[in-house]
Amino acid sequence: MSASECARFEQKLAFFAAPSLLGIKCASLLSLRKAEFQLSEHIEIFNTRAQVKGLRLKVLCECKNRYLVLIYQEAALRRQLAKPTVQAILQRYGYATEMTLESLLERLSGRIRQCAQFPHEIGLFLDYPTEDVQGFIENQGENYVLCGYWKVYGNAEKAKHTFASYDKCRKFLCNKLNQGYDIYQALKIS
Repeated sequence: MSASECARFEQKLAFFAAPSLLGIKCASLLSLRKAEFQLSEHIEIFNTRAQVKGLRLKVLCECKNRYLVLIYQEAALRRQLAKPTVQAILQRYGYATEMTLESLLERLSGRIRQCAQFPHEIGLFLDYPTEDVQGFIENQGENYVLCGYWKVYGNAEKAKHTFASYDKCRKFLCNKLNQGYDIYQALKIS
């Protein structure tokens, strides 16, 4: 694995997952081209080094040319998925309340691979407001009041504030990498 490949991988992480890496969002998704990265090596290194911050990478699915990767903070994602409003929606799609985090992620992964339609409950795993996930499902992605990091059906002002926070995280982390830090230095991981 070359230094330039590592740098490209870290740039993708910073750009697409900065809010999760910096602790203000429980999870983010990355879609990565298979030809671009030796992903298993990157995941092994990241999961080993970032476990001190409770961060993990997990491949949810792969197709011929791409990987769909979830980056998440274990404790924060566990809390998110334990919320009664979240559990009520997840139960409709075959997620049981007694499932472990790993079992919930395996169920999500299976639904991504097997569903004719992308499983929109994934928004709950990505820390989207439940009213927005429910609104997206009920409206089939139409009739939203704002579109940013997700389609908003509920509180547009709160979502704008959240989007601005996510933008600040992205800018901060990408700037750190552009200044010569690697992702671990930028996140203060030894």
